[in-house]
This record gives sequence, C-alpha cells and structure tokens, in this order.
Amino acid sequence: MDLSHLLKPAAVRVLGHATSKKRLFQDLAEIAQTVYGLNAAETVDALQERESLGPTGVGHGVALPHARLHGLDRVVGAFIRLEKPLDFDAVDRQPVDLVFALLAPKDSGVEHLKALALVSRTLRDAATCKKLRANSDPAALHAVLTEARSTQAA
Repeated sequence: MDLSHLLKPAAVRVLGHATSKKRLFQDLAEIAQTVYGLNAAETVDALQERESLGPTGVGHGVALPHARLHGLDRVVGAFIRLEKPLDFDAVDRQPVDLVFALLAPKDSGVEHLKALALVSRTLRDAATCKKLRANSDPAALHAVLTEARSTQAA
C-alpha cells in the first residue's frame, strides 16, 4: 500500500483558513463528495463522531481525522494544507495546518489501520512536512505526499 493508491490528485487542496474544526470537516466532506462520490453530510457526521472519541490532532501541526463509512469499497484520503493554522485540540496544543483525512469502508479492519499507520509515518517526517508547508500548488503537494513513502521504502 502506498499513498498514491489512497489519495487522488483532485483530493488535495490548499485553503486560506478554516473557521472551526466543523468547517474543516465540511471542507473535507465536500472533497470526498466531489472526488469519491460520498455523501457529504454522512462524511461530516462520521468525522465528528470519531473526533468525539478523542482529538485526531497528532502534534507538530498535523491532524489525521478518520472515519468509517458505508458506500466505500476501499480506503481513500483527502489532504488540506491550511495557510492559517487552526486550533484542533491537538495533543501538543499546537494549531494544525496539515490535515490528512482517511475514509474507510464501514467493515474495514486491517486496511484502515495500515493506511492510518502509513499516513502517520509520512507526516511524522519533518522534511516531508517542511516541503508541504513550502508549497501552495495542489499538484506539488500530491507529489510530495505520494513520493515521500516510496522513496523512504526504497
């Protein structure tokens, strides 16, 4: 599994800012609806439900919101780079500017966990995050994300 299988280029965006976590989830859900055909309202609900279990802000400006949904046959992702960081209740109390959402089939088990681990490893890499923060072109962001793990794996 690599990020190019999870993340379509059209699912990568740069936003000026999000006014709240809920608004950010709505933006992610709109991407999921446009790119993957998912119901936006169900996606927002699923992301919020998962977030209510505990914040998905993992530190160093990174958040990994994730949810399981009906209507998916594989794990998919959406990435947003915020130009203005958002308070996300992250574990280190730092605002978030790199957000990688994973959406998995309702009954997915190991695949969801493998995808989450892959994204987490990728975004724990300081050099990768630096490149992501230095780019505002979605195509360049997609390239950074999808090349990061394949070069590290080689």
